[in-house]
Amino acid sequence: MRKITAGLFISLDGVIEAPETWHFPYFNEEMGGVVGSLAAAADTMLLGRNTWQMFSGYWPNATDDVELAAHMNDTRKLVISTTLTDVSAWQNSEILAGDPAETLAAIKETDGKDLSVVGSVTLVRSLLRSKLLDELHLLVHPIAVGHGAKLFVEDEEPLPLGLISSTAFSTGVLHSVYRAA
Repeated sequence: MRKITAGLFISLDGVIEAPETWHFPYFNEEMGGVVGSLAAAADTMLLGRNTWQMFSGYWPNATDDVELAAHMNDTRKLVISTTLTDVSAWQNSEILAGDPAETLAAIKETDGKDLSVVGSVTLVRSLLRSKLLDELHLLVHPIAVGHGAKLFVEDEEPLPLGLISSTAFSTGVLHSVYRAA
């Protein structure tokens, strides 16, 4: 059975927005190993509309000398959106047909590698609530960013999670893996 996984860079105060502005001082081989293993374990990316639109403006034009370009462009991409009608701007992209929860549950039963949520925080929240997300990998950085979009938003119902594993990196980053409880 395939798993749906998600990996996110997150600050101590829960910010996930614009990690490129605060996470690089903490990136090392340990973190690279986690990111690489999540990518290698998946043959399909799951993207929400916003993330797909942002990525499709960059990755299709990235040449193979850009790290991850081949992986990002060659991997199958399923876009979960009720408003997009055309995703042909980025190769190997298709709109997920039908009810997302039902369709993803059916895809999990097929043969293949894992499905990996890339960015797409709203999608991560939805998958957690529907108990379709098998593993949430949080790379918790030892920094309080102070502003920006957070993984969990106010006024939502509590969402209990179960800790699968946790590892501290030499940079102070914690790699914690959760599942819906």
